Amino acid sequence: MSGKPGGGREVEHIDPYRDGRAKGAQVRDMFDNIAPAYDFMNRAMTLGIDRLWRRKAIRLIAPEKPRRILDVATGTADLAIEMWRRLRPEAGITGIDLSDGMLEVGRRKVAAAGAADDIILLRADCLDLPFADGEMDCVTAAFGVRNFADLAAGYREMARVTRKGGTLCVIELSTPRGSVTGSLYRLYTRTLIPAAGRLISHDTRAYSYLPESIAAVPQGDEMCQLMEANGWRDARAIPLTFGVCTIYLSRK
Repeated sequence: MSGKPGGGREVEHIDPYRDGRAKGAQVRDMFDNIAPAYDFMNRAMTLGIDRLWRRKAIRLIAPEKPRRILDVATGTADLAIEMWRRLRPEAGITGIDLSDGMLEVGRRKVAAAGAADDIILLRADCLDLPFADGEMDCVTAAFGVRNFADLAAGYREMARVTRKGGTLCVIELSTPRGSVTGSLYRLYTRTLIPAAGRLISHDTRAYSYLPESIAAVPQGDEMCQLMEANGWRDARAIPLTFGVCTIYLSRK
């Protein structure tokens, strides 16, 4: 699996609002806008399967017994909380995100889970992480790298803060390649999801941006090559659910 199924523009040039501002500012505002509806839309769009994808990723990193974990683009902290549940008491988790709205929801969820002593959520930019070189054992990013303003620079920065031998685990949406599954997926993501997103989140662009960014983001072998060109090694892609989602694993 390689290449961009949608063809054309690089994912860094796919903007939520197309208003001429820097992508990071547009992404921040988009997630601030949709934060109250984000978790509901995630469950609805994936029929709840996104929980299984996160659990699969955690099973893949668990044998490494990471103690210091950074969750980049943590959003409402779904992955951070699930890692805390499955990797405690050894693991301490820090989540970072651009969106104050998403972090506000995440902090409420962390408190409700009883994880406030073990999960720290901070507002920070993935391109300028506020951590020392080699500080982390493991870096994760769930459904967020396609929103980076500079994907290669994001991978380099995540590599910088990871110790030698540490792990990168990226969960990202991808495009099924089968003729039937691909056609159904395009209908679902390009028609039904934008309509539902506009109705529920009241943001007319956010859920149109979603399929556009999925189509443009590097996938499969191409994503692995990008990781390996920017500070990582031995990258591999693990497709899930007919290729709707892919887990990428790599080492520093």
